[in-house]
Amino acid sequence: METIESKNLPEAIGPYSQAIRANGFIYTSAQVPLSKEGKLVEKDIKVQTRQVLENLKVLLEDSKSSFRRVVKVNIYLENMDDFGIVNVLFSEAFGDHKPARTTIASKELPMGSMIVMDAIALPEDYC
Repeated sequence: METIESKNLPEAIGPYSQAIRANGFIYTSAQVPLSKEGKLVEKDIKVQTRQVLENLKVLLEDSKSSFRRVVKVNIYLENMDDFGIVNVLFSEAFGDHKPARTTIASKELPMGSMIVMDAIALPEDYC
């Protein structure tokens, strides 16, 4: 098992790893819409979704993976009314690759964010 900590993202906000590589998979922790400076971005679902996707992309790349290698995504939304907007931005980021996905509404998310997202991916050197 290997712990992955990206130098290109803010440090984890709690006692956990940004990602773990184990048994041929990369498991990311939930990505909060934080800027590189560690500040929550504007409270707008488009802005926050783009930031979460960017953070996830960076973490996957630093883990030697990519969106095309993602097999499962979990999305947590503060408000399910944002589901459609998130789908559009998710599709833009992932293109024609469609990993398995779960989207759940949660009354409260870390740091007052509107969205968080985690993923399970294969590293580039696997299969």
